[in-house]
Amino acid sequence: MPANLPPGLPIVPDGERPSSQLPQRNAVHSPAEGDGAAENAYAPFEMSPEEFEEAVSDALNMIPPKAASAMDNVAIFIEDDYTPQPGEDPDTVLLGLYEGVPLTERDSWWEAGSLPDRITIFRQPILDICSTREEVIEEVAITVIHEIAHHFGIDDDRLHELGWG
Repeated sequence: MPANLPPGLPIVPDGERPSSQLPQRNAVHSPAEGDGAAENAYAPFEMSPEEFEEAVSDALNMIPPKAASAMDNVAIFIEDDYTPQPGEDPDTVLLGLYEGVPLTERDSWWEAGSLPDRITIFRQPILDICSTREEVIEEVAITVIHEIAHHFGIDDDRLHELGWG
């Protein structure tokens, strides 16, 4: 990842969305989208944690400099799987999760010692819905874009309208 980029925000240059080769993406990206579980239409694709991290880094390298410079106090993490929280459906499957205060909701109080926003990309659920390396790379980019969009205050309804749901 280039040193001048904060972790995150792989927006495709010129705003173009990569064409999806995935027949159906049933996994939810965040709790706001619903409590549905992903259906596994494929045998899980095998990819090492290092290769998956490289796919995330490649997605991050697509970030336009102007968008990267607009990001503020956000960190990207990769975890193997999401653990449903108390009160959540135990079958909840997430590909990614944004936790924080979107830029559009921050006030002057926010800067007084706030922890960084957190974006987590979940490796195993992505591998579970992909059958090729190319599908994994595409799904990682879509998931990271989706979660970074939440950092910018874009909600799930708007992301679905834009084709990034």
